[in-house]
Amino acid sequence: MDNANTGTVRHYIETRFPFFEPALKDKIEEVALLKHIPAGELIMRQGQYIKYTVLVAEGVVKLYREGDDGEEAFIYHLNPGQACALSIICAAKQETSQVLGKALEDTVAIMIPVSVIDELMKNYKSWYYFVLENYRDRFDELLTLLDHVMFKGMDERLEFYLSNQFSQAGKKDITITHQQIANDLNTSREVVSRLLKKMETDKKVRLNRNAIEWLK
Repeated sequence: MDNANTGTVRHYIETRFPFFEPALKDKIEEVALLKHIPAGELIMRQGQYIKYTVLVAEGVVKLYREGDDGEEAFIYHLNPGQACALSIICAAKQETSQVLGKALEDTVAIMIPVSVIDELMKNYKSWYYFVLENYRDRFDELLTLLDHVMFKGMDERLEFYLSNQFSQAGKKDITITHQQIANDLNTSREVVSRLLKKMETDKKVRLNRNAIEWLK
């Protein structure tokens, strides 16, 4: 991963975070690094101390937990214009990360050193409100996820999951394997394949090789 120059950092700040006050934009440009993260690369690991708060400029980052046997529990996705609330919390409290973060596609991230987080919270109102908004959004997503895990059947969970995937991608087809979906939903590939086939029969999706087309 190569660092980019501060002019490029400024471009992404202006493009993805235009609501930041001018002085905050200047400060982030001064202290931040820009990282180009290849698809599939981890940017956060469980048990790792957080050195940077991550703002997503391009791409998609998946946050999840990993069990002792390697099974995955999906938490949420980060899209352009969003920040990792969990990394902010861990950075502020100087605690290790309890989750993993993986780039699902080639991603550009603005990396803000944890050493300046307190300063940003105290001195820049737009950063303070941005952090609060991210906490609220992530909490709402976790509540929705919990509702589906506790109170919905796997068919409803799968349809909700796919609806979110297509909404975040902003298009009617996505490249994803049945195993990836099974990992995110903490179920088996066979269950996902069976339910997807039923959705195809109901004309909700069209299944292609390692891709799904949304027909709704």
